[in-house]
Amino acid sequence: MRMRIAMFGAGGTGGYFGARLARAGEHVILIARGEHLRAIREHGLRVDSTDGDFAVTPALVTDDPAKAGAVDVVFVCVKAWQVPEAAQAIRPLIGPETFVVPLQNGVEAADQLASVLGRERVVGGSARVLTFIAAPGCIRHLGGPASITVGELDHRTSERTERLREFLFQGGIAAEISPDIHVSVWEKFLFIAPLGGIGAVTRAPVGTLRTLPETRRMLEEGMREIRAVAHGRKVVLREDIVARTMDFVDSLPHEGTVSMQRDILAGRPSELEAWNGAVVRLGQQAGVATPLHDFLYRSLLPLELRARGKVQFPA
Repeated sequence: MRMRIAMFGAGGTGGYFGARLARAGEHVILIARGEHLRAIREHGLRVDSTDGDFAVTPALVTDDPAKAGAVDVVFVCVKAWQVPEAAQAIRPLIGPETFVVPLQNGVEAADQLASVLGRERVVGGSARVLTFIAAPGCIRHLGGPASITVGELDHRTSERTERLREFLFQGGIAAEISPDIHVSVWEKFLFIAPLGGIGAVTRAPVGTLRTLPETRRMLEEGMREIRAVAHGRKVVLREDIVARTMDFVDSLPHEGTVSMQRDILAGRPSELEAWNGAVVRLGQQAGVATPLHDFLYRSLLPLELRARGKVQFPA
């Protein structure tokens, strides 16, 4: 089974999964930019991983989707705050049967894409992987699970999700179809948003956050707030989701960090609005109090605004 795949965004997530598929001989198009784009064009894409290092040459790497033409599937792998712009930019990749799969760390990307491209074009998605751009043309994989979950937004079974699952499996990527992709996306959000916000405030890696009783309790409280917001929005998460997620946190590499934390500490624009900010905003809409996420959001907002050039103060 062959498919033409476009990774719109070749950072940690898109670059890693795109490289895995290209390594398996699949037709992979990477939409990248800047020095990362130039390095991949000249030397290919390298992945440094605890599972073994490798390098690949994608079928095409470009910053212009029009040069790629229509594909079967577009994985949208840009930052959450870039999704509305990406929804417009990916139009040249869309053919009669093309569908798009958002892999953002957030809970709003599918609706944002659907508002531009049509709901029938969007399949829900969620990725679990600890990766980042180590240098232009190089993705660093820190270990742990690397998998993709997909599912139709209306919960129906479909031939296209089964075909995609089989394609990913043949490409060496663990993949599954969720009976309720909204639950899957919120479960990932419950893991990532507290870790990102608390990690950015404390500047500590996951091994420290889970070991200190005080920060461990913060992680658990942040997860409980997200579970309450999800329930307020009619997305029912499992009763033991916090305990299960903390078990997963305990399995991660000690030095692990998440993308929002790294971006904030490096002075780059981050996904603060789509993570902790979204918890606060969606909680207000659902009538659910989120005091910890409100603290995290307010504490990190000055750094976010400075990174976006909206306020100035010394580092």
